Amino acid sequence: MSTIGARLTTPRLDLVPLRTEDADEMVSVLADARLYAFTGGAPPSREELAARYARQVVGRSADGTEAWHNWIIRRRPQGDAIGYVQATVSTLGGPVDIAWVIGVPWQGRGYAAEAARAMVAWLQAGGVSVITAHIHPDHRASEGVAARTGLAVTDDIEDGERVWRRVAGGTSRDA
Repeated sequence: MSTIGARLTTPRLDLVPLRTEDADEMVSVLADARLYAFTGGAPPSREELAARYARQVVGRSADGTEAWHNWIIRRRPQGDAIGYVQATVSTLGGPVDIAWVIGVPWQGRGYAAEAARAMVAWLQAGGVSVITAHIHPDHRASEGVAARTGLAVTDDIEDGERVWRRVAGGTSRDA
């Protein structure tokens, strides 16, 4: 399962595999400090983002225990970047963890759920059976995205975030 060449499309969006040069455009998408209210951190500089993307485009962790799939979300027909989605696949087994970020100017329009659903469909078509997302318990917007993507809230908390889970064929609280 590789994102190289794996361009995903939805009615309004193109999910384009991450490239290091995307940092030039994404630095402004990720510049609003409100994006970090629940995750911590601060907006990255262009140099920090380019360094992060250079690590991510390799597609795996340095120790080989994780495969990384990253897409820039682009609106059609404009082609402008509005955020990203990502999936982390453990090579040791277990669920695939997904995440999404939509820049503040484009929030509230359903883009995150639309992009996340496309990514989940791609993962499941590739044989992934269990998908999780870790969401801060006060982040209502991300909870809504998770629910619209077919994930269900669990009682599990990891690093202060609630685990949401989807099992192939539907959602699950207990899997």
